Amino acid sequence: MAMAVGSGKGPKSDINMTPMIDVLLVLIIIFMVITPLTPHGLEALVPQPPPPNSKPNLSDLRTVVIVIEKDHSIKINQDPVTEANLGPRLEEIFKTRAERVVFVKGDPDLEFAAVARAIDVAHGVGIDKVGLMTPKSEAGQ
Repeated sequence: MAMAVGSGKGPKSDINMTPMIDVLLVLIIIFMVITPLTPHGLEALVPQPPPPNSKPNLSDLRTVVIVIEKDHSIKINQDPVTEANLGPRLEEIFKTRAERVVFVKGDPDLEFAAVARAIDVAHGVGIDKVGLMTPKSEAGQ
C-alpha cells in the first residue's frame, strides 16, 4: 500500500495495482503454455476396411471381435462363449500372437456395463489394446 501525503486533505491510502497486474500476467502466460498440453480425449482404435478389390490376407483373418448381443450372449468371431469362459478363451487365442488387439461390439440397446465387463476381462488376460466398434465404424466396411 502506498500513502500520499500532501494535497491538503489529509493522508490518503491507495492500493498499488502494479504487483497484482504482474502476477495476473504471469498466471495468464502459464495457462497459455499449459492449455495446449492437456489431453482432449481417449485414443480409440477403429478397424479399417480393406482396400476395394483386394484379397483378404492373414492379418485380416486374425482380427478378433467380441460381439455382445442384446440378450447378453457373447461371441468371439462368431463362436459363442459364456461370460465365465471369455477370459480363458481370449488367453488361448492370444498366447501365440505378438499383436494383442481386440475389438468389442455391443448391441446399441445394451447397457454399457456389459461392454465394460468384456473390456475388463480383456485387459485382465493381458490384451494391450481394446477398440470399440460402433455402427458408424461398421458403415465404413
